[in-house]
Amino acid sequence: MSGSKDGSVKRVAARRYWREADARVVVEAWRGSGEGLGEFARRYGFEPRRLGRWAERLERPPEPVRMHPVRVVGREDGGRLSDARLEIVLDEGCSVRVPPGFAAEDLERVLSVLAVGA
Repeated sequence: MSGSKDGSVKRVAARRYWREADARVVVEAWRGSGEGLGEFARRYGFEPRRLGRWAERLERPPEPVRMHPVRVVGREDGGRLSDARLEIVLDEGCSVRVPPGFAAEDLERVLSVLAVGA
């Protein structure tokens, strides 16, 4: 494995949480290494199950996007649209307020948890 790729894997492996892009770096490096899953994981100091779960998840086809009705509500405070937050109100009365700059990947995870709990 090249030095820069090895360094990338070490940085990702040290993180407590992996985003999809992080996991792709590690899974690709593992697949290219020729090592077994356990051997590769031990070399970088993380649980083999973590790598196995991500490899399985990344192989699955993406779930289709489900569309829900949307209602645009005017701003009460007269603020500019660029300052606006996104608020998602679910049928169950639960709502999620998303501040500007919130990562789309994180929002997907939050909404998927809410969908599972529903």
